[in-house]
Amino acid sequence: MSASVDSPSSVEPVETRSHDWIMAEAERLKAQGETEPRLARDAVSQPIINAWLEAMEETDPRFADGVAPPAMAQVWTMPGLRGSRGASDPLSGAMAMLDAAGYTSVLGTNCDQVYERYLRVGEQVSVTTRLDSVVGPKQTGVGEGYFVTTRNVWRVGDEEVASMLFRVLKFKPRARVSTGATDGGGPDRSQIIRPVVNRDTEFFWEGTRHGELRLQRCNACGELRHPPGPVCPVCHAMDRGHVVASGRGRIFSFLVHHAPKMPGRELPVTIALVDLEEGVRFVADVRGNPEDLAVGDPVVVGWDKVDDELTLPIWEVAR
Repeated sequence: MSASVDSPSSVEPVETRSHDWIMAEAERLKAQGETEPRLARDAVSQPIINAWLEAMEETDPRFADGVAPPAMAQVWTMPGLRGSRGASDPLSGAMAMLDAAGYTSVLGTNCDQVYERYLRVGEQVSVTTRLDSVVGPKQTGVGEGYFVTTRNVWRVGDEEVASMLFRVLKFKPRARVSTGATDGGGPDRSQIIRPVVNRDTEFFWEGTRHGELRLQRCNACGELRHPPGPVCPVCHAMDRGHVVASGRGRIFSFLVHHAPKMPGRELPVTIALVDLEEGVRFVADVRGNPEDLAVGDPVVVGWDKVDDELTLPIWEVAR
């Protein structure tokens, strides 16, 4: 490493860590290339596959006897609650670097995965990671930020079996701007964590802006699902459409969130899982006193307009 490039652990004040410093640190991390292969703690196993299938409500018979679902690629090399990705992990290094420069918040993440073949029970998987890019500064609705992208590659021996581009936005929160007496001293709504909008979810958020609760429907078999995704969990078709739900249902369960603080939200917040009339379960906040709620209560959807771009669904008790 060049002696002229400070590390994130330097005592240099945050305000002197310029864009040039961030880019120099990013180039240093990129120059390190791929990490050494980190071997999965356990081999691919049917009990873990079964647990994943149950959690995902996946019933494809192909995965019941020795073949792992491709989307499990990341599962095998997760370090666990007490594990570590190692001191050389470039994602951790980039996060620490941007933290040191004052970009301390995460707005959202997304990933693109490519699968080369199915994994089989008994195979031992390893993973390598490299920093792909750091792009910025970008001006976003919540403040200035940088997009960090890493590339993971999973291998069995020397054979590449899957890869993933993982992107995260690290941003510097804007200082809260007072709106005067009209805000009643409440939270700054501009700080609400915004959902990631992509081609799988764009139809849903367009619907909320128009006062519609839209559910994704498979055009091949008619299955309804939420949250939306690229592939039907029943017939595995990628032909996607949607229907407009009635917006009525009953509370299946709920919780009252007291801590930690949530940006742009006034605590406590009541969150309910609702059985919709269409047979799909849906999570959203509930208006009203949580002490007046009970499992089985009927609810109807309402709308919480944050700004011109974002309207959130919210449950209202239907007495």
